[in-house]
Amino acid sequence: MKSNIYFQLIALSLVFVAGTAVAVSAQNRNFPAPREEKLLNGTKLLVWNDPAAPKVAVKIRIHSGSAFDPQGKEGTMQLLADILFPNQSTREFFTEDLNGSFEIFCNYDFIQINTTADADKFLTVMETLAPALTNPQITRETTAFVRKNLLARVSELEKNPAYAADQAAANRLFGAFPYGRPQLGSSASLAKIDFADLLTAEQKFLTADNATIAVSGNVKPDFALRAAKRLFGGWLKSDKKVPATFAQPAPPAAAVQILDAALEQTSEYRIALRGPARNDKDYFAWLVLENVLGNRLKSSEGGKSFVRLNADFLPGWVLFGVSDWKAGTVSKTGNQVNLPENIGSYRDQFLKDPVKNDEFEKARTEIDGQLNRKDALEFWLDRDTYGLGPVRDDWQKFQAVALPDVQRVLEKLQKEPAASVLLIGSRKTGDATTSN
Repeated sequence: MKSNIYFQLIALSLVFVAGTAVAVSAQNRNFPAPREEKLLNGTKLLVWNDPAAPKVAVKIRIHSGSAFDPQGKEGTMQLLADILFPNQSTREFFTEDLNGSFEIFCNYDFIQINTTADADKFLTVMETLAPALTNPQITRETTAFVRKNLLARVSELEKNPAYAADQAAANRLFGAFPYGRPQLGSSASLAKIDFADLLTAEQKFLTADNATIAVSGNVKPDFALRAAKRLFGGWLKSDKKVPATFAQPAPPAAAVQILDAALEQTSEYRIALRGPARNDKDYFAWLVLENVLGNRLKSSEGGKSFVRLNADFLPGWVLFGVSDWKAGTVSKTGNQVNLPENIGSYRDQFLKDPVKNDEFEKARTEIDGQLNRKDALEFWLDRDTYGLGPVRDDWQKFQAVALPDVQRVLEKLQKEPAASVLLIGSRKTGDATTSN
């Protein structure tokens, strides 16, 4: 009897120590404040001086993304990002000549350039990036070049049943609201975009007062400021800010939408529900809930399932997805579709139960690891994009997340109307049928 008590005490002690270690690890994350400057044209400069760093990192974020694509011309902001550095030679230059790296990407909220180089190549990095941003080469020829490349990429994606299902679920949930439209654009929308559309987007969004430059490495702040003034000081600012105001979407139709897949024996099921914006006070509770629900879904459906929280500048969404869903049970022949009887209540399998403490602790530990691996510069850039408070305060919000907070957002999610889409490949060619 005494030995049982002894081992129970040891087990409890190990749990306590493990939990304490996670808490200490998370709470001790260091967020050194950068030197912050603002150029006369409104460009914000953040500089972290780290004399021991062998590399210098320069990140530039434009705080507008594909949410601002004109309706019917989705893909405009992605093309604007692509046209800044249209050739592979830039990447090769950073890799081979600067011993570093280069990437540029666009999402719904922003365009971002990430670069690294040897510490003594900082000025070369700035001299390479500045002309592309302050005087981008937007012509008929360059527009045609990047549009052709993006169109080829999108055309391939549209053949992918998983991608098609994701886009269909987004459209079912949001309609014409920005997140209901494809971030990369579609084959149809890209064909409508010309260089005049990119010039308009450049004048509205690619402006000095809509950008943050973050520098980290063995670079003295005064030197970085002089370089920024010389190279980016002539960058024009916008005449006026374009507000992120969009009509809110109507609630989605309740019925499961059945769509025809291009590939036979395909079964892609998606359930989409409205979620939070990035600056929501419960954002980190949602982040933990995403992990909890993802673990639940994987325990039921295996590795071909996922739960994805899309928390953006505007209120976003939560997407549940399963590939090869109910293979052998779900089938479509012509216009005849065989579905499980409980398809309408499928989401209850992973949404109805309260969050258990062990689920919460596991999810919180995993999120803690993800946040600790996140580049510190990203926290400061997010602050500017999403209008967040001080970085350390935002971090403390995660530390304060408790089980009742996660349970509260679960209960909120349970009340959200769902947009459900099932993409099925027919054994025989037939017209797609849709439930509305």
